[in-house]
Formats: sequence, structure tokens, C-alpha cells
Amino acid sequence: MWQQYLHQIQQGNIKALARCISLVENEVSGYEALLQSLPDSGKPVIGITGPPGAGKSTLTDALIGTLVNENKKVGILCIDPSSPFNLGALLGDRIRMSDWYNHPNVFIRSLATRGSLGGLHPKIIEISDLLKAAPFDYIIIETVGVGQSEIEIAGLADTTVVVVVPEAGDEVQTMKAGLMEIADIFVVNKADRPGADLFVQNLRLMLAPAFHKKDIPIPVIKTIALQKKGIRELYDGIIAHINHHRFNEKRSWLLAEKTYFLIQQKRMMDINKDEIKNKIEAAGRDFNLYRFIQSY
Repeated sequence: MWQQYLHQIQQGNIKALARCISLVENEVSGYEALLQSLPDSGKPVIGITGPPGAGKSTLTDALIGTLVNENKKVGILCIDPSSPFNLGALLGDRIRMSDWYNHPNVFIRSLATRGSLGGLHPKIIEISDLLKAAPFDYIIIETVGVGQSEIEIAGLADTTVVVVVPEAGDEVQTMKAGLMEIADIFVVNKADRPGADLFVQNLRLMLAPAFHKKDIPIPVIKTIALQKKGIRELYDGIIAHINHHRFNEKRSWLLAEKTYFLIQQKRMMDINKDEIKNKIEAAGRDFNLYRFIQSY
């Protein structure tokens, strides 16, 4: 059965791809056999991240348009915040990308974080590898932009695009070093707003000390996603980065990060949150978090 599914995915059967994503999400018995049969396609993954309100979805929508105009096929995974009660996606409608849902060269899937502390879907690695088996030229992953997802995406994407807005001046001044490290391309979206040029100048000055750690400078690209301005420059920057870094040391680092995460998940499979909750309730006021952890 799994070999049949894989063949259908490789032939571009979108229904089979969507079904297999659901089977992996829900850990249907035997899904590991499908994953173990996946070929190493080497398809490039583009990560788009940044704080809420930066315009990531609008930018992704515009980037899809450019890719489609280049006759490219693209698969998009949109990581949405999830309800803390039923773990369903809160932004699953993805209104801004509605033009592409029925396009033959575009596949879009919204995934809830399902309570993942980092802000990425717990099965994001497996699902992105499923998309790589399909006949897409590029895979785009747009994160929810909360928690540590900005950092986690670097362990998943070949090219990481960090989106900020001019009003983020003070925020960028105190930006954690990790975010500065993982960005392959910075995008200053909504660049028609006051102070955008000064913000771009200051951002480039902040990035200057990092140049010696990278063989090429980190591009800072101005965009107005709603007006589709600067999108071509972003596309060219992404392609240049992918071509320049296609076979470098980052591949081993990416695989090591993925391997570590999956081993961690596998060893946690026997831990059941409902069971933990019941034991906590049974302990009542005598519950001690640290004694409980030690005995688990």
C-alpha cells in the first residue's frame, strides 16, 4: 500500500499527497514504512519567518506568483497557531493565498502547531520530506512567527528568509543573536512606511560584523508585498543563495538537526500527556513537580 502511495505522490497525485500527510500527522500504523521508502530528492526548502504582522503570508503569496510565472511547481506548508483546547489551526483559511488553492502548479497545506512549544508542527520534518517526493521545484514553509520558530526553521530550510517591518526598529536593536545568525536573507516589508530607508541602513550596519562568518553578505531586500514590489529581487536573492549553497556544510548540519529532533520525538512516544494529567490530579496538593519527573 505504501509503495503505491509513494508512486502516486511521485506522479503528482495531489489527493494521494494530502492523504499521506494526514496519515503521517495522525501516526497511522505503518506510516514509518512510507517515510523509510522516500528517496533523497534534494529539493530546496525555503523558510519564511518573522514576527506576527510582518506580512509573511502576503509576501509568500506574492512569491508564489513569481514562481508560477517562472513555470515552477511549488508546495507550501503554512504553520498556524493552534487552539490550546482542540489543537486545531486558528488561521487555517489562509485567505491571503486563496488565489492559488486550485492552481495546478501550487499545493498549499495549513498545519497547526498542535501545542509545539517551538511554533513548528511536530511532524514538519516528515511532511516536508513527503512534499520533496512530489514533483515540486521548491518547498516553502511559512512559520507562525512565535516562540522559537524563527530559530527552529533554520534546522529545516536550505534558505531562511526573515521578514521584518520598519516599525521593528527597537525590536531589532535587541534582536537575539540567534535570529541574526540564522537569516540568509532579510526582508524589510511594508517599505513604503516612514523610516524604512533608515531602518534598512541600520539593519545593514548591524549585520556588518556577521559578514566574516559568511562567504557572502546577508542581503537586505525592501518589499511592499501588497503591491508586489521587490518580490522579483527577493526571488533572485533566494535562487542565488540556493545555487551558491547547494552543496555545502549546511546540509550536514541540517540533517544532524533533523536527526536529533526525530530521535527525541521517538524516545518521547511513550509519554502520554493525558496520563500525566490524571496522575497530577490524583496526587492532589501533595504533588511535587520535581519528584514526579524523577520518578517518571
